[in-house]
Amino acid sequence: MKVLFICNYNQNRSKTAEEIFSKEFETKSAGLFNEKPVTKKQLEWADLIVVMEDFQRTEIANRFPQQYIKKQIVSLDIPDIYIYNDPELIGLLKNRMSKIL
Repeated sequence: MKVLFICNYNQNRSKTAEEIFSKEFETKSAGLFNEKPVTKKQLEWADLIVVMEDFQRTEIANRFPQQYIKKQIVSLDIPDIYIYNDPELIGLLKNRMSKIL
């Protein structure tokens, strides 16, 4: 399965998720508000799109309505308060992903 993880800047949450799940899935990560934001091509590549907060799903719908309709997009509801590879973040990611898959 191809999983695309998305957060605001692709520095902490989605980047951590991409790395910790890379042994189980094909993974990529992207941001919404960084210098190189998520692209239509990345969304089309993914079988599952995982956002960290609900408003990010809405942002994807606004930017890419045709891809949004075709894709399964789930939110892990993880706030932007963690640093890259934070042990608490890793625990939350693993716990919440296990409930989705």
